[in-house]
Amino acid sequence: MEKSEIELRIISLIDKMRPFLINDGGNLEFIKYEDNIVYVRLSGACKDCSMIDITLKDGIEDMLINEIPEIKEVRNVD
Repeated sequence: MEKSEIELRIISLIDKMRPFLINDGGNLEFIKYEDNIVYVRLSGACKDCSMIDITLKDGIEDMLINEIPEIKEVRNVD
């Protein structure tokens, strides 16, 4: 299935964030964009980190919403 323009922008932004997470032993994967919600998977050290909610909401979500106003929320999936 072909990705939408918004999905391609999301993936591009995630690709820019990924090296910072990898430096801390984690990783970030785009899963899907549906109903203005971005679904991602945090893995590695990020998966079990006590700061996962702060990383997700104050870091990843804030950056994506700032760049792509159509996004309403970012959710982590296992």
